[in-house]
Amino acid sequence: MASFHIRQFQERDYEQVVDMFSRGMKEHIPTAFCHLLLLPRTLLLLLGVPLALVLVSGSWLLAVVCIFFLLPFLWFLAGQPWKNYVSKCLHTDMADITKSYLSDRGSGFWVAESRGQIVGTVGALPVKDPPSGRKQLQLFRLSVSSQHRGQGIAKALVRTVLQFARDQGYTDVVLETGLLQQGAVTLYYSMGFQKTGESFMDILTWFVDVSLIHFIYPLPSA
Repeated sequence: MASFHIRQFQERDYEQVVDMFSRGMKEHIPTAFCHLLLLPRTLLLLLGVPLALVLVSGSWLLAVVCIFFLLPFLWFLAGQPWKNYVSKCLHTDMADITKSYLSDRGSGFWVAESRGQIVGTVGALPVKDPPSGRKQLQLFRLSVSSQHRGQGIAKALVRTVLQFARDQGYTDVVLETGLLQQGAVTLYYSMGFQKTGESFMDILTWFVDVSLIHFIYPLPSA
């Protein structure tokens, strides 16, 4: 028997939802940092700048100090895209979840609840300019608390969106997720989503090589 149930978002859930979403996004910073350290451009920076200092100043101590300054700077760079993303979400659709997701029959926001606690979320909004002849729903804000992963909550939340899309007459469900969010990427592939492309949000995400993967799930015709 499932230890959680899925229901529509209510205003009393807001603080728990925002806290879980924010913490979940920031969990990716260590992975992003390790990923950044292995990029050729980063290795060139970590080796090239200290070496240049040695050649100019003749001081190996200065080179070592430089590396100790570069590592915190790289941690900052790795974390900034995730922090920027959270800030953007909290100032746009998640500033007022009810207004953003529940004021239209064609959209929705759901939570997974376990023993009175919010342990998962997912939202969905209609795509404003879908391809000709298509009616698309975009999945947003899929998140599961770290203590409740591995229980099928994420899959159940995605299925909730897929069923909602079918009931509302959508032709496709689309979404974007970060390349480094491997758990989410694996989940979407396992549920039948198809990759349609990759992109970068801005120059910073390009520099740290954190791309977005675009997915689509075509729904069977009625």
